Amino acid sequence: MKIIALVSSILRPVRFLVVAFTCALLLLSNAFPAFAIDSYRSNPEEATTQLLDIQRKTDEVERSAPPGLNKVQEESNKGLNEVQGDADIDKMKRPSNSQSATSVEEKIENVLEKVTGKK
Repeated sequence: MKIIALVSSILRPVRFLVVAFTCALLLLSNAFPAFAIDSYRSNPEEATTQLLDIQRKTDEVERSAPPGLNKVQEESNKGLNEVQGDADIDKMKRPSNSQSATSVEEKIENVLEKVTGKK
C-alpha cells in the first residue's frame, strides 16, 4: 500500500508538467500556425488573366466533341499539360533553377545557429 502511495505522489508533479507542456504546445501552435517568412507574396489580380484563359479553353472543350489523340498531343506539347499550357512555367521549381536554393535542413541549421549564438 505504501508503494502505491509513493508512486502516486511521484507521478502528480510529472502529470502536472505533462499537462502544462501540452497546454503550452497547443497555445503556441495556434498562435504561430505557419512561418512563411521567405514565401512569395502574390498580387491577387496577377493570375486573373491566366485563369480566365484556362476557363475559356475548358468551356470550348466542354462544348465541342472529345478531342482526338493528335489534338491532345499537340496541346500538351505546348507546355506543362493540355489545359495549363506554359502558364507559370518560369515559377515552377525544377533542378535547372533550384541549384542555389537553400534546403529545409540548411534553413533549420541557420535558425538554430542564430538561436544558440554559434554563428
